[in-house]
Amino acid sequence: MTSLESTSQLDSILEDSHQKPIAIFKHSTSCGISKMVLKTFTKDIKRLNISANIDLYILDLLKYRPVSNAIANITSVNHESPQLLYIKKGVVVHHSSHGSISADSLL
Repeated sequence: MTSLESTSQLDSILEDSHQKPIAIFKHSTSCGISKMVLKTFTKDIKRLNISANIDLYILDLLKYRPVSNAIANITSVNHESPQLLYIKKGVVVHHSSHGSISADSLL
């Protein structure tokens, strides 16, 4: 997964989503649940070879909170943590949080 660190990078990847779907994993490094979900998700994306078809990004919420706020504003999806957003052609077509996050949902 590529680290998402700025709103200009967010704008660029949203534009890129018109060519290839993207997924953004919003992660709180201080949250035990987020760490567990990320560990499982990372293992599953490797098992399913998802990165071949989807560009994957991870957002550290503690370091880059303004980016998280921009995602919520642009997509109209309320912020949660952990959270997974699947975006095609600039539109969120799936989002999930906490225990509902799964790599299978990206397929």
